Amino acid sequence: MSAATKDIKRITTHILQQMKQDGEKISMITAYDFSMAKIYDDAGVDIILVGDSASNVMAGHETTLPITLDQMIYHAQAVVRGVSRAFVVVDIPFGYYQSNPTKALDSSIRIMKESGAHAVKLEGGKEVKEAVEKIIASGIPVMGHLGLMPQSIYKYGTYSVRAKEEDEADKLVHDAIILQEAGCFAVVLEKIPATLATRVSADLHIPVIGIGAGGGCDGQVLVSHDLLGITKDFNPRFLRRYLNLYDTVKDAVVRYIGDVKSGDFPNENEQY
Repeated sequence: MSAATKDIKRITTHILQQMKQDGEKISMITAYDFSMAKIYDDAGVDIILVGDSASNVMAGHETTLPITLDQMIYHAQAVVRGVSRAFVVVDIPFGYYQSNPTKALDSSIRIMKESGAHAVKLEGGKEVKEAVEKIIASGIPVMGHLGLMPQSIYKYGTYSVRAKEEDEADKLVHDAIILQEAGCFAVVLEKIPATLATRVSADLHIPVIGIGAGGGCDGQVLVSHDLLGITKDFNPRFLRRYLNLYDTVKDAVVRYIGDVKSGDFPNENEQY
């Protein structure tokens, strides 16, 4: 948190736009429950994303596709209760916006009314333009998402880097401009070449948040379970682990089990 934003009581789309203009990098992390959201908020993170990655890290699914709108709202409600400063964005899950703009709006309204979040996020460019415009026209801020789009993983067939070829790179640039013109307040670029992400960040006047897209973006996002080392088997090049909570928590529970089995816990000072 910089001196420019540390005293801000609530991050808003206006503040995020100002951060881009001032060259201050934007920090973003995922959260799915009250307790962790409160920690991240107290730490001073700018944006908390209630990501459909909950499907993976909270529910154990292989992809983000199975999670429902009701489940996303449940996670978002818990996160919002723990947050006082950060800007909270909620993913619209797969199947709740692709079919038509009216369904996208209905899903967004439910998220906002039932969770108290501040914005929604959806994947796609030109294909979702009408949905984005309809949602924004209702007064709901929208964050876009381009590059690797996990909700389309079965179309890609792989989690490899996107937009390496000229045609796909050109489409991504065009889609980013479409999302900006449709009214998105920010765009996430996932797993694309750093040079392309830097170009898009420079071309757009709205903030660009990267994940696996290099340091030229206006901000960065990571899945909290990856950053904290709760997950073990996910090791992409772009991930920096700041802790190894998997082993730390496992070791603590092993010690607890041992103390219970031996009769050491509880001792005389731990009972009434």
